[in-house]
Amino acid sequence: MKRLVSFFAFAICFGLSAQVKQEIFESFKLQERRDVRYYFPEDYTEEKKYPLIVVMDAEYLFDQVVAVSKFNSEFQGMPQAIIVGIHQNKDGLRFDDCAFEENGLPSEKGKLFYEFLGMEIIPYLDLNYKTAPFKMIVGYGITANFMNYWLFKEQSLFNAYISISPTLAPEMETRVPSRLAAMEKHIFYHLITSGEKNANRNRIAQMDAELKKLEKDNIHYYFDEYADANETSVATYGLGKAWDRTFQMFKQISPKEYKEKILTSEEPAFSYLEKKYSMISDLFGFEKKVELNDIMAIYAASRKKDDFESLKPLSDLCKKEFPETMMGFYFEGEYYEELGEAKKALRTFEKAFGMEEIDFLTKEMALEKIDALKADFGF
Repeated sequence: MKRLVSFFAFAICFGLSAQVKQEIFESFKLQERRDVRYYFPEDYTEEKKYPLIVVMDAEYLFDQVVAVSKFNSEFQGMPQAIIVGIHQNKDGLRFDDCAFEENGLPSEKGKLFYEFLGMEIIPYLDLNYKTAPFKMIVGYGITANFMNYWLFKEQSLFNAYISISPTLAPEMETRVPSRLAAMEKHIFYHLITSGEKNANRNRIAQMDAELKKLEKDNIHYYFDEYADANETSVATYGLGKAWDRTFQMFKQISPKEYKEKILTSEEPAFSYLEKKYSMISDLFGFEKKVELNDIMAIYAASRKKDDFESLKPLSDLCKKEFPETMMGFYFEGEYYEELGEAKKALRTFEKAFGMEEIDFLTKEMALEKIDALKADFGF
């Protein structure tokens, strides 16, 4: 109870205008006082939900994770995040926190540290701040190995794992692929290594080979080896790429995505958009407004693939997301036109003509459709 009181006092005194705050966290599980740092977006609001990122080895990684998260949320479309960093460098704490036995499982102290993160740090943030369901964890060396233990639970606490040059416990190279193979939840797993040769290298290569064999739509595995990096500098190399891949779904549809995923898919073009935004909702716990760019990409794909059936649900979506514009009725008019229902198409284009222009859609285009239908069918 004393610990909870100190937490709430901290929350009141903190003042969310500050971006980064360091505090001493009194852990009941560990029976220790631990240094912890928090980052909150400057414009944090109770009206939004924020992914939670847990950073082990905070002395080395916290500032880098905050920087890459801020950059991506500002310029790359990633949602803003709450970040918590666990300090582990003092007195070799990281080796006590993340120690493992000969069987590859956590030591007694490791089990307590596991509970400290999963039953104290994360619940505290979930209770006091507007966290989204999506959670990521970042580790380096022995802490990168430790985070794999959350995969051993029936339901993984984390959605994304950033494993930088892990010091693998016994059998971890086979246990991780085996656990991911059994997962039904969407998991992003990034394995980042340097080009240095060491005792762990062959086991990481084996783990990579096993993970690449997984053929599951819900497992998003990425491997990056940086030949020019050493065991120290590798920590700075892969974070940006990992963020880019993990939050790719949150970005606008890119030209590459359009060509390689939408045009080549045998599914209706609208299904791609539907799945993209459904996954965002499931992972992040909130509805993201559909980007105009994404709507136009699906419209272009529908025309390119002669997939006129996608035009109807796309038009319904446009009426909801951009109700004052002509887009929804214009796409619906083209849908009826493709069906050969000329009267419905004419009435629908007339509705589009009376609404606001948007992007490349103009009143002149609607008028041309109206005139062509009248000329062809004698209306």
